[in-house]
Parts: sequence; structure tokens; C-alpha cells
Amino acid sequence: MRRQLNTLYITTEGAWLRKDGANIVMEVEGEIKGRLPVHMLESLVCIGRVLVSPPLLGFCSEQGISICYLSPNGKFLARVEGPVSGNVLLRREQYRRSDEGKGCADIVRNLLTGKLYNQRAVLNRALRDHGDKLSAEASAAVEHACKRLKRIAERLLAETDINVLRGLEGEAAQAYFGVFDHLIRVNSPALRFTNRSRRPPLDAVNALLSFLYTLLTHDCRSALESVGLDPAVGFLHRDRPGRPSLALDLMEEFRPVFADRLALSLLNRKQLNERDFMRMDNGAVFLRDEARKTLLTAYQERKREELQHVFLEEKAPIGLFPAIQAQLLARHLRGDLDAYPPFLWK
Repeated sequence: MRRQLNTLYITTEGAWLRKDGANIVMEVEGEIKGRLPVHMLESLVCIGRVLVSPPLLGFCSEQGISICYLSPNGKFLARVEGPVSGNVLLRREQYRRSDEGKGCADIVRNLLTGKLYNQRAVLNRALRDHGDKLSAEASAAVEHACKRLKRIAERLLAETDINVLRGLEGEAAQAYFGVFDHLIRVNSPALRFTNRSRRPPLDAVNALLSFLYTLLTHDCRSALESVGLDPAVGFLHRDRPGRPSLALDLMEEFRPVFADRLALSLLNRKQLNERDFMRMDNGAVFLRDEARKTLLTAYQERKREELQHVFLEEKAPIGLFPAIQAQLLARHLRGDLDAYPPFLWK
């Protein structure tokens, strides 16, 4: 199994990154603040006003290290990467399958099976660990959502129409996020969740989820490119200029376990509170600088935790799971696997 490398997040406004031998050096106002060997990295994420020298851009591209630029609020801006790797025949099969009704539906069905299973796992884990702290009404609502997700998952198994599968995914999201507020165990009115909002997020919880989903999309995109797949051509998400549809597909299985649970942990452990968010004049809510650093630290720590991969029957850091799933998807498209095995959280 491949070794897990690090993602370097730069959040300091005005930072200047340059190459020094095989190292990345960060300077702020002419003073060196950090130095890191390039061989330890798989990607570099620059958040806010961060400058990267042309020699470092070229060196990272040669070494296969992608550089991603995000706005201070986590909005994707741009990405710099080297030559596309992978077998052109694999990509041609990916394009054919995305246009093929049954082949596309088979992959989407398994992706959604993994997503719904993991959504139920998040809800069941909350009931198991903190059910005694929920009101009778909240506990009943969460249990009902679990049963509803199970019924939707059963309907997935017999469905071959891609549009119906997308509709079932929307129904599942409604059931899951309809009880998400019950999983937040803090009493602050500013940290309540009513419904999913994006572009822009309209409350603190959505701001937290949106930022985590942006980070997860970056990791999934890098994983797909590392095995030679085109992250722009998906199966569940329709093609759209500038959208990494396949990365969004792959991310669906990881949202509940990787992002949603981390958001809940940060709020319930009071690592983040209402003071860590700011509301703009247009109603949008975003993370403050220090809160963003807290989130990034927790995200990296989460990636180091180990889980048992059900299909491979091996333990691996969670941070490697997007790469594992990308490899399994590539093997399925090549014909080495009869079906794409989804990620299931046990």
C-alpha cells in the first residue's frame, strides 16, 4: 500500500513561498517562518493572499505536487499541476462508461450505496453514543431518518435509471440533513442547523461543512489524477465546465464520515464556537482566520486515524482512502473488478 504524504496548508496572509534546493521555504515580511522537504508532500493548498515563486511552481509540477488556490472563505480559485499521468485507454473507457446508461448506473448505484450506508452509520453512532442526551422527540426523529435511509438504499438496488438514482440521492440528503441539527449538542442559537445552504453558506454549520467539502474535493481530485482518471468527467454529477464532477462523485462516500463527523466533533467538543464565525452584509457566514487554522489541524489529524477497509480487509489511514477508492474505480473500469466496491464505514 502506498505511503500517505502530507498536504501543506498556507493560511498566513502575505506569505511568500520559494524553492531552496529540495525544500519549500515560507517567508513573511522577509523573515523565514518555515521550511519543509518537498518529498514529504503530495499537495500544497494556498488560502488567501499567498505568493508562490515561479521556480517553486515549476519544481512542484515536475514532482507531481499539485498547488491549489482557495479564497480566505474556502472558495476554489485555481489549481496548478504538471502533465497529466495515466493510461489514455483508461480515460477513454471512463468517457464511454459515463455516456453508457447501464454501466454508468451501476457505478452510481454503488457510490450511493456507500454514501447512504455511511449516513446511516453517522446517525446510528450518534444514537449509540449520545442517545441518552437527546430528547424523546429528537431520538425518534433520528431513528425514523435511519429507517428512511435504509428503505431508500433498498430501492437503489433495483433501479437502473440514472435520473431516478439522482432523485433518490436527493431524497436521502433531505432525510439525513433533516435531523442533522439533533446531532449538535451545544445550546448556542448561532450554531443551529436548519437546512443545507451553499454559495454562500448562510449559517455557521453550513460554513463549516462547505469548507470541509472543499478540502475533501481537493483530496479526491488529487487521488483520481494519481491513478490516471479524469476528475472532470463523472457519473453521478453531470458534466459542467470547470466542475470536477468525478471528484464530487468520489467525495459522496466520504462526506458523512470524513467531513460531517469532523464538523460535529469540532462543535460538540467546543473547539469552535459562535465567535469563530463572521456574518457578511449579504447574509453569508464564513470562518475566521484562527478558526480556519483549528479546522485544518483537526482535518490533518483526522486523516492520520486508521480504519479497516472492508473490501481490502486491511487497516489504513483515512487520508489514504480516497486514493484507495480511486484505484478500485480504475480497476473496475479496466475490467479487473466486476463492480466498483464502495467505501463502507464499519
